[in-house]
Amino acid sequence: MAKRAALPAGPLGDDFSFVSPVAKYVLFFFNLLFWMISMVMVAVGVYARLLKHAEAAMACLAVDPAILLIVVGVLTFLITFCGCVGSLRENICLLQVFSVCLTIIFLLQLAAGALGFVFSDKAREKVSEIINGAIVHYRDDLDLQNLIDFGQKEFSCCGGVSYKDWSQNMYFNCTATNPSRERCSVPFSCCLHDADQAVINTMCGHGMQARSYLEASAFIHTNGCIDKLVNWTHSNLFLLGGVALGLALPQLVGIVLARLLINQIRDQIKLQLYNQQHRADPWS
Repeated sequence: MAKRAALPAGPLGDDFSFVSPVAKYVLFFFNLLFWMISMVMVAVGVYARLLKHAEAAMACLAVDPAILLIVVGVLTFLITFCGCVGSLRENICLLQVFSVCLTIIFLLQLAAGALGFVFSDKAREKVSEIINGAIVHYRDDLDLQNLIDFGQKEFSCCGGVSYKDWSQNMYFNCTATNPSRERCSVPFSCCLHDADQAVINTMCGHGMQARSYLEASAFIHTNGCIDKLVNWTHSNLFLLGGVALGLALPQLVGIVLARLLINQIRDQIKLQLYNQQHRADPWS
């Protein structure tokens, strides 16, 4: 094992430092970049949140993209703040907090990926639960509505397991007692769209739940989004692996730089104490 650099026999000049300016300022600008990104995330999340109605916010708090953006932004802000100030001021305590937080986040992501792979059935049930909850609150939250519409159009699907899942929504519920004008309908994002169609017919999903699979398949996508999402995941494992690596690499770089800087600062503190002791008692 390589040994740490030993202290010199005599005091070094006051301008000598174990702390590498390269490691120090690379870590600083690295954190500064993500610190600014976190502020933008919080600002966008707060702005989106203020545009919502209070009752809609309370009804769909768990799946609200604005809340998720704010939480991630605040956590990123606090962690990168510790990294920025800790590297600039050479503060071991802040750098330790930064390093530990990044390590915990990295390990949690690693554990989540491993658990998702091992317990794929449980992960599928959780995804199904989230999608069903989003269907229930489809009309309550505009951001959620746009997200669902984007997903259904992108994956050419409708509902969770099938298009009849939209009966869980109070507006699209297909029971005879439902007074809604959208009874037995599905969102327009479920419809089969012609590439040459200039204007989208938003009423194309009207009454589709009352039709059989064969009849409805001529007008809408009848397959659910869960199976489509699973198939897409299996077909794009290399892409997802690249995304995971892209998320993990900055965290690993931050952890390594923080630990390197902490060790250099400790060596510098030892050197300063040694120089002070040597000047006070040069014969020691």
